[in-house]
Amino acid sequence: MELIRCRQIFTRIRTHQIPALYFRPNVTRMTTSSKEETKSFEEKNIQLNRPLSPHLTIYGWSIPMAMSISHRMTGAGLATGLSLFSLSALVVPGDFETKLEFVRSLQLAPSLLFSAKFVLSLPLTYHTFNGIRHLVWDSGKGLTLKDMSISGLAILGGSVTFALILANL
Repeated sequence: MELIRCRQIFTRIRTHQIPALYFRPNVTRMTTSSKEETKSFEEKNIQLNRPLSPHLTIYGWSIPMAMSISHRMTGAGLATGLSLFSLSALVVPGDFETKLEFVRSLQLAPSLLFSAKFVLSLPLTYHTFNGIRHLVWDSGKGLTLKDMSISGLAILGGSVTFALILANL
């Protein structure tokens, strides 16, 4: 029954028995009247030599703030690195043992190998430990500024310690 009714309505629309006026969108043009006000505000900021927007130099850096930014950066870096490593495994011929033998054949200095392993393991340990800290925060614990600073220092110390352990392997 409803199908027949819908068919009748669409037939009327198609044959112009229902004016198209009913189906026009109700849209009005929006114009802002504050263009002049915004322009004078920008001119005033230029005359007073103010920056365009607040920037990082006006904020006092704190441990939680710096760790939040570095957690995001290490996450992005790890994701990018894993993606590039995976793609290179598909493109470069040979298996893992062949690639490992190639690195051994370079006869790099042990200090250089240790440094490279430390640089690769530090973001991993930091992001892992800081991710655990975020999970603890999700449970509602450690949310005071003092607890955040203490846990931040503990995360930094633990990350460096475990990165050194991984680099020694």
